[in-house]
Formats: sequence, C-alpha cells, structure tokens
Amino acid sequence: MPLQSSTSPKGPVTPAARAPAPDLARGIMLLAIAYAHAPLYVQTVDRGPSLLNDVLAFLHQLLINNHARPMFAFLFGYSLVQLLNRQLERGNDWVSVRKLLRRRGWWLLVIGLVHVLVLVPLDILAPYGIAALLCVGLLRAKDATLLWVSGIVLVPSAAMVGLAMWYPLSEGISSYEAGSIAPGALGPVEMLVGRFVAWPFGLVIGVIMVIPGVLVGIWAARRRLLEEPVRHRSLLIRVSVVTTAVSLLGSVPAGLMQAGWWAEPSSTAVLAASLIQPLSGHFGGIGLAAIMGLAAIPVIRRPNALATALQALGQRSMSLYLFQSVVFVALFFPYGLDLQDDLGLAGATGVATATWLLSILIADLMRRGGHRGPAEILLRRLAYR
Repeated sequence: MPLQSSTSPKGPVTPAARAPAPDLARGIMLLAIAYAHAPLYVQTVDRGPSLLNDVLAFLHQLLINNHARPMFAFLFGYSLVQLLNRQLERGNDWVSVRKLLRRRGWWLLVIGLVHVLVLVPLDILAPYGIAALLCVGLLRAKDATLLWVSGIVLVPSAAMVGLAMWYPLSEGISSYEAGSIAPGALGPVEMLVGRFVAWPFGLVIGVIMVIPGVLVGIWAARRRLLEEPVRHRSLLIRVSVVTTAVSLLGSVPAGLMQAGWWAEPSSTAVLAASLIQPLSGHFGGIGLAAIMGLAAIPVIRRPNALATALQALGQRSMSLYLFQSVVFVALFFPYGLDLQDDLGLAGATGVATATWLLSILIADLMRRGGHRGPAEILLRRLAYR
C-alpha cells in the first residue's frame, strides 16, 4: 500500500492516505515508553507484591528497558524519509526540504526543553531534534554509509547505557530506583534549577543513544519496509525473528540479576550483562517495528476498530507522549496526588497501562472529530511558518 500524497499539495497527508504500519508502530511505541517511564516516578519500586514486582522487573529488562527508545529512534528516522519524499513529490527542491527538516529539528529541541522545564526531566523530543539536525545531511548518503555510521555510533551508545546500568546491578539496586526522578521533598524551584543544569548533559547522551536507530530507520524507509509490508513480508519475518532472538538472549542475564533470581553474580558477569543488554535492546526496538509491519498486513486487507484507534494514536504520538507526562506528574508528584511513596513497580506498570488505554480513547475521539494532535499542529505551524 504505497504512501500517497495529500489531497492538498501543501497540507498534511490525510489519514486515509497513510500507510497503517508506521502509525500502528508509533501507537504501540507509546505503551513501551509509558512502561519505561512510569516506574521512574516512584521512590521505591519494591513496594507492593514482591513476586509480581520481581516478574515485572525481569520482563522490563527483556522487553522494555533500552528497547523503547531504539524503536522510537527507528520510527523517527523512518518519518524523516517519509517527509522528504512527500515534499519532493510536491515539487519542492532538496535545499528547501533540508531547511524545513532542520527547522523541525530546532523546534523539537525547543519543545523538548519546555517539556523538561515545565513537566519532567524525561524527554525524548529534544534529542530527536538534534538528531534531525545531524542526520538531515545523511538522507542522501549511500546505504553503506548509513549502516557503517550507525554501527560505529552504536558502540559508545551501548557503552554509556551499560556503564549506567552497571552500578545498580553490581549493588543489587533496581535500575529504576537508580534513575528515579521522584522529587521527594524537593520544591518546584529546586527541581527547576536541577533540571536546567542537568539538561545539556542528558541531551548529549540522549543524542548519541538515538543516532543508530535513526540511521537504520532512514535505511528501512528507503525500501518502504513498513509502507509496503506485503511486498517485504519475507524480509520482515527474518528481521523480526533474528532481532527479537538477539534482544531476548542479550537481556536475560540482566533480567535475572534485576529480579534477584541470579544470586551474587561475579563482577565480570555484571559488567558483561550491563553492556550486552543495551546493545541487544537496539535490536529489540527495531524488531518490534518489524513485527508491527507484519501486524499491519491483515489490517491492510481488513481494517478493524482497534487497529484504527491505534493508528489514530500513532498519528498523534507527540501529543499523547506529552499527555503521559502530564498524567504521571499529576499522579506521582507532591503537588498532585503524591503517589511517589505509595506505588512500586507493579503499581507504576498499572498506571502506565491505564494511561495508554486512555490515550487510545482520546486519540480515537480526536479522529472521529477530525482533530489533529495539538502538539502536531503546533510543530507544523512553527516549522512551516
């Protein structure tokens, strides 16, 4: 099902003209992001039913931790090529499209900074804004260049995340507790100052982490792997099987340690698990996108209400991603319901699930009413002037 142009030469692509797979993947991606972020809002993830918490800690390492961001990065790179192709089809030249993409990147950076200062220091928009600025020039690079650069950057990316994982694993501390953003007794001013000081460092690390996935997404979009899943079915099956296997096998050691089921691992085992898990997570994120491409095949043949709602969520992923932050702040922070001390990993996972389900409902209601996401409207008006 090829991606078609909008009915308006200058307007956005109409929902009916969009290929379902990328939007389905973005809708599922928001669930993975909710699962990755919600536990970071609580003070102690061990609170609540211990067995359920241990099982979830294991599953989070296998399926969520360091998997959600690579999937988002892959889809972001994919969207850069989609936007480029649409603009070229409408008669715009490469120079004007490059300027447009860079304006989008700058405005994503600004929106991400506002997100950090106003809501929480868990932002993925600003790193993607910088990634867009850095990768626009590679949109016309050779395939080999894309894959080589992706592979080279993947090494320091996995190493940085791995070193951050090493300390909590070696000390028997949950990685969610080590990375917790629960404010505790901090006031709004103290939190604001801390976020502003730490933001540049987190931004640099975030950019390095997402570049490999963005470049692989560009490579995949050139082949229209998600837009034409029927034609690429065999390749998508191979990619999903291989990458998922690599991801699961690479995440098992860290998952066993995180759940406390691998008692007293050696320092060498901890270091190896810490480095292998984020490396394999990149494959897991890409594998999940391939699985979504396969899942889109029956949707293309026979659309259904659930798939339509998930597509609506994916089409408004930026708005509903910000909605997640609003909900989590309202529930966990002291100036909200202050649940940061009351819920553990199981409770936070439940909150993430409920928030995602509510997001689906909101997105579908917006679709029925013919409304685009407010964040998408804002970015479009800023980028297109």
